[in-house]
Amino acid sequence: MFDTFKNRLEITGILTTITALRISAGRSSEPIGSDLPVIKDAFGNPLIPGSSFKGALRSRLESFLRGIVGNNRKLVANPAIEDEWSITSQEMKQLKENYDNDEVLTAEIIKHTDLVSHLFGSPWLASKFQVRDLTVVSDTWFGQYQERDGVAIDRDTETAADGKLYDFQVVPAGTQFEFRAVVENAEEWELGLLMIGLHQFETEQVPLGGGRSRGLGVVKLDINEMLWFDYPQDQPQLLLDYLKKLVMGDNSAYEDARDFKDHWVQKLVEHLQSKADHKNNAEAKR
Repeated sequence: MFDTFKNRLEITGILTTITALRISAGRSSEPIGSDLPVIKDAFGNPLIPGSSFKGALRSRLESFLRGIVGNNRKLVANPAIEDEWSITSQEMKQLKENYDNDEVLTAEIIKHTDLVSHLFGSPWLASKFQVRDLTVVSDTWFGQYQERDGVAIDRDTETAADGKLYDFQVVPAGTQFEFRAVVENAEEWELGLLMIGLHQFETEQVPLGGGRSRGLGVVKLDINEMLWFDYPQDQPQLLLDYLKKLVMGDNSAYEDARDFKDHWVQKLVEHLQSKADHKNNAEAKR
């Protein structure tokens, strides 16, 4: 899947906190300070792990797909429960026993992998979608965190439970983070899936971090650039020109991916329709 370069999509933008954001680093061991500090970089600035963004995006797409294709683990898996993976460890062992040719084995793995894992990866398949840790835009960060109080409620007395008062840090609303992501060797329908997911962040539909029931974690993604390079396998000179321009800092080898968004989404619709038709035909033959 990655042995030959086929295409590359580079996405850059700004993620803005619409409400305060809490991505906790776990309980602090410091004698003075917040009980639950946020994740910070080496300089003490707030940081959004790329894995947090990617996980929220993946979860949203999985929920959409379940609404379309149902709870079929071969189409939409649950990464948290192995029995609900599209390929369990036992099934992977069986595939390896049945197919000793690496190329054939890879084809079988891809064939049985659920839709989202094609793009986001799984224990048996590398991810095509990479998100860098989101670093703060210095002009929007004034070096101050907000402290919020929290308390656990005793369900019997409906009052504060003894010893359960705590405080936690949040990043203030209006803080901006740099967003950078790369997709390589993706199929058109996979890019369509990604476009739908990113649109959810563009329209403030996917919250990040903890405290979401308190209204925390509402964010908005503004995409600045989507640069696309598609390499025709029979034209090596194009790839050489692309690599040369890349070294020289020349982006003219790229196309504006916004021109392809509708096409990619249509390819996703067609792919899902083919999966639904295959499922219906299989059920009709029973």
